Parts: sequence; C-alpha cells; structure tokens
Amino acid sequence: MAHSMTAFARLGREAEWGSLQLELRSVNQRYLDPHFRLPESLRDLEPVFRESLRVRLARGKVECTLRFEPASGAATLAVSRERLEALAVALAEVRGVVSDAPMPDALALLDHPGVLDARGPDLETVKAEATALFHAALDDLVAGRAREGDKLAVLIHERLAAVNAQVAEVRRLMPEILARQRAQLLERLEAVKADLDPQRLEAELVLLAQKADVDEELDRLATHVTEVERQLGQKGPVGRRLDFLMQELNREANTLSSKAVVASTTRCAVELKVLIEQMREQIQNIE
Repeated sequence: MAHSMTAFARLGREAEWGSLQLELRSVNQRYLDPHFRLPESLRDLEPVFRESLRVRLARGKVECTLRFEPASGAATLAVSRERLEALAVALAEVRGVVSDAPMPDALALLDHPGVLDARGPDLETVKAEATALFHAALDDLVAGRAREGDKLAVLIHERLAAVNAQVAEVRRLMPEILARQRAQLLERLEAVKADLDPQRLEAELVLLAQKADVDEELDRLATHVTEVERQLGQKGPVGRRLDFLMQELNREANTLSSKAVVASTTRCAVELKVLIEQMREQIQNIE
C-alpha cells in the first residue's frame, strides 16, 4: 500500500476554443510542496488545484504546469458602430467650439473605451475544461505513485528477508562462538599454569558470555523487521514511520557490531548496516 513520491502525468485537451496541456511532476520532499505555472488568464484556478493536491497527497514536491493556446479563429475584433458614431458626434461638437483642435487618428479612435470589442474564447468554459483535465492528471499521478510504491515495497521486502537471514546466521553462530571463547580462555590459563579458583573461573566465563551475548539485539532487530513489514501494508502515508524504524534498525546493527568478538559476526553486522542503508535510501521516496 505504500506510495512513492516520484511520478509524472501529462494530459491534453483540444476543442474549438483552443488546446490545453497539463503536466504534473512530483519528487520526494519532507512535506507537501506544490508549485504552479499557469497562464495569467487561468491564474485564479490555483487555489482549486492547491486544495485538490492537499486532499489527495500528503508529501512531495509537486510541479503543475498548465499551457493554454487559443484557437486561431477564437479571438475576434468587432467595432461598435453605435459607440463610434456617438464619438464622432462628440468630436464634431468639440470642433464647433474649438475649431483648431486636432482630430484623433483611426488607432486613437479604436483605443477609445467601448469602440473596439475584443472577443476571445469563453474563459469559463476553458476553466471548467482545465479543472477536469487537472483532476484526470492527478488521478494518473496518484496511480503512478502507487505503482512506484509497489516496486519500492518489493525491494524493501527483499532486503528485510536478507536482514532476517543475517539475524538467523548470528543466532546459529552464537553457541559455537561462546564455546570457542570458553575453550580459548581455558587454554590460556593452562598455558600460564594459572591456578584459578573454580568459582572465580566460572564468574569470568559468565562475564565473557554476557559481553558477547547479542540475543537482545537480535530480538529487537527481528521485531523492527516485523514492524517495517506491517507498515508497508498500511494505508496512508508511512514514510516517516519507516524512516524512524530504519534509525532503530541501524542502532541495533551498530550495537551488534560493537559486541562482535569474531570476524563472522563482524561481517554479519557490516552486511546488516549495508542492507539497512539500502532500505533507507528507498524509503526516502515513500510518501
């Protein structure tokens, strides 16, 4: 159920009024961070788009680009004859009072308010089409984030299985490691002909076993792995929880490394840290 924050969607619409092209692009970000590039004539759609993103998405930097190209015949210019005739009457009255007043040229007359009516496409229709296009693109984006999230989940599950394998390997090695440590200590005592009190010897062996005991760390590693798997199956944003669990897994791997007394457990601890770092990198893209 985990969703990625990385996806892309592009849709277009063409009609008698022109064409619309809309792109949505999202990448990972700690919070939801939308950015809009809209035509000036459609700028008032931004609050509607922003609210839709807030409802559908929880995290990610989202870039929305909308392009609008009016049809070549959609924009027309019409002269108001009535307004122009009224303006001519007014100008004649002015000349009757001020005979040497300069007359405006044709472009000046067209620039007079109400004389020229510039008719373009119905913007309300365009806005409705742009809004529908945005919601369709947002559906595609969410679906893309879900597909990418499924792929990330597969990669993470593979590494979780590898973590469990390393934990099982350390558990398998521990009895042998403890037995070897006991034998090595007894050999050293025999080599120096040390006459150690049996109770003191037993106490030293117990202390040695405690220092090398990693059962608690292995149990916590297994518990964190189970919780990661559970979170991956949850609905809604889980990226921050997963990131926290990666920190906990890494802490246990570091403790395991510090307690390692033989090369085999050191190798397991190193492998664990590599797997955890690989998962952490993938989780940075999960919503």
